[in-house]
Amino acid sequence: MASYAKGARCERELIGLLAAKGFSVIRAAGSGVAGECPDLLAFKGPRQFALECKAWGGDRVAIDHAHYRSLKRWEDNTGITTMLAWRMDRAGWLFIYLSELEENPQSYSITKKRAEEIGRSFADAVR
Repeated sequence: MASYAKGARCERELIGLLAAKGFSVIRAAGSGVAGECPDLLAFKGPRQFALECKAWGGDRVAIDHAHYRSLKRWEDNTGITTMLAWRMDRAGWLFIYLSELEENPQSYSITKKRAEEIGRSFADAVR
């Protein structure tokens, strides 16, 4: 499956999960085209968060430095907590705060092992 199609399908899946929990969800225009804002914005009463969605079956997921900086700037400007929502093949969703990503020369990343140790599931993220 093409990377964009897989990512868009996973974004729609997450929108459905959030809507089923009563959240109002906005998918950002230009999502998937290295935009300046996160892919999804979710709101329910006083709870609000932004999600950068990644559908990746490998053992590590990464965001390049420029995109990380724009997500962090967006989070700082809006005051809305921003997380990486990682859809792992056959394992479901895990949610990682930007501050939990590790900086390396090419990107900010997290390993599958570390994301699983954090263990923030969909249910945990939407509490």
